[in-house]
Amino acid sequence: MDHLSLIHKPIRKELEDFVSFFNNALSHNDGLLSQVLEHIRNRGGKRMRPILILLMTKSFGSVTSVAQHAAVGLELLHTASLVHDDVVDESGERRGQASVNASYNNKVAVLVGDYILSTALLNMALTDASDIVRDLAELGRTLSNGEILQLTNISNSRISEEVYFQVIRQKTAALFESCAVIGAKAGGAEVQLIEEARIFGRNIGIIFQIRDDIFDYFDSKEIGKPTGNDMAEGKLTLPVIYALNSTKDEEMLSLARKVKARNVSSAEIARLVAFTKANGGIEYAEQRMEECRRLAIDFIEKRVGDSDLKAALTAYVNFIIDRKN
Repeated sequence: MDHLSLIHKPIRKELEDFVSFFNNALSHNDGLLSQVLEHIRNRGGKRMRPILILLMTKSFGSVTSVAQHAAVGLELLHTASLVHDDVVDESGERRGQASVNASYNNKVAVLVGDYILSTALLNMALTDASDIVRDLAELGRTLSNGEILQLTNISNSRISEEVYFQVIRQKTAALFESCAVIGAKAGGAEVQLIEEARIFGRNIGIIFQIRDDIFDYFDSKEIGKPTGNDMAEGKLTLPVIYALNSTKDEEMLSLARKVKARNVSSAEIARLVAFTKANGGIEYAEQRMEECRRLAIDFIEKRVGDSDLKAALTAYVNFIIDRKN
């Protein structure tokens, strides 16, 4: 059985219900708004974040309307953040199709992102669980702060892993951390277990982001963005940070500073990508992923009793590492 089949097996019905609730929340009857929301719905996606909420909830209890509304609220919050991020990053593509700002314009993208965010707030309120509402509200603040931190980091001449991890802990890792925590809470887990779930989710988020960063060093139509796209946006990710700091190559450090200044050519980006590959950057990033994987699997082995859910969560972690897009 492949990873996704194992992941879906114990929550098949709950996931079908989620997709129905989510699509209904992301719908509208009026003209332009209806068109844009349909454009976003058509992106699809694997719904990895709500799946994690459902798996964690079912690992410690049963999936009720609390978990479903929380999952819809979090996925809508994530969707709104992507629409806004594409405006900030001036991205023309998202998941292999034109971004909202590219298909329409920045004004439409910002307003539709705001509409989706408001719909997320409504679903949070429907949980009728103040603790979960607080978690989701804090997540929104953390994601915004992470985006601002990333913008600040682009203009920061310092090239360090510390800053890199500081950013992703407030972006991708924060999302998965919230999924694990909210799922554990919705399932009725005790306080100590919730805190362990928090670390589990954080490790999954770090794996997810590092895998995304590695994709940027290779050509693939499946990914939906060109090779070196992060560098073109002024971002230095873990593989190149490691290669630069381990070699202290002045010529490449000079190119890295040009990346941060958004004053680098495609040919120079290609040189920096090749340098990263030749100096162990990809292997180092994979090593860091493996460290997080071991910690995540250890949590599953110790804290999840049901065999199907244990297999699903293990497959979930492995899928994030093995995925091709």
